[in-house]
Amino acid sequence: MNGTVPTLSIVFMGISCVVGFAIPVVLLLYFRIKKHADILPFFVGCAVMILFAFVLEAAVHRAVFSSPAGEKIRNTIWLYALYGGIMAGLFEETGRFLAFKTVLRKKRQNDSNALMYGAGHGGLESAFLLGITMINNIIWSVLINSGNTEVLTGALSGDMLKQAEEAIGGLLATHSYEFLLGSVERIFAVLLQIALSVLVWFAAKNKKSLWLYPVAILIHFAVDAVTAGLAGGGTSTVLIEVIIAVMAVAAALFARRVFLTHQAVQEF
Repeated sequence: MNGTVPTLSIVFMGISCVVGFAIPVVLLLYFRIKKHADILPFFVGCAVMILFAFVLEAAVHRAVFSSPAGEKIRNTIWLYALYGGIMAGLFEETGRFLAFKTVLRKKRQNDSNALMYGAGHGGLESAFLLGITMINNIIWSVLINSGNTEVLTGALSGDMLKQAEEAIGGLLATHSYEFLLGSVERIFAVLLQIALSVLVWFAAKNKKSLWLYPVAILIHFAVDAVTAGLAGGGTSTVLIEVIIAVMAVAAALFARRVFLTHQAVQEF
């Protein structure tokens, strides 16, 4: 496969990589120092993301996609978007709810811990999906530019070879600025994760606010489903990022209102 990855693309990969790993560190320090949140919720958020999204949800995906129905879902954009959205919402929000009801039960006096949990939950996702992915992209790009693509494809065959070739083609075809957009997307994604954490926090803390738990599932579902549907339909990356930003900010404003309302009631 001919071509090279532009130097600017590799630079932007590096910037996004740094952002991916910096987001959780900066948020951990900020919420600890400025909001006096406990540290434990951050690491519980990381653990819940790993267990419920990367392990349990991934296991369900493997089972579903290996079935006859899975083939239909994969090949139908709107089905894939709806399925992915509802699975992400159910697993991640249920993980939050259970964590707040159990491991973090004694930490619920400090509402800033909802923010700290969201920083861990979304921050781990940021480091994994952006930071580690960009490290991989940089390594592949260097090998492509040095003419050593056989290191990536030499031992592969069949579907694995096809996937590797598609990945190489993607790196060559992607505009440089799109690698930088990854860092922007993660910032708004983490904002959304913090907002959802606030909603589920008060759902777990106050029985009268239990309705916020299904609302969080619906918001998570809507964002993921819309994103996947637009991406599958060929919508421009910039437009998708703008839509994600708008939805994340809307969710954050709603969560802020919920946060302030509950604090006002508690103080009263």
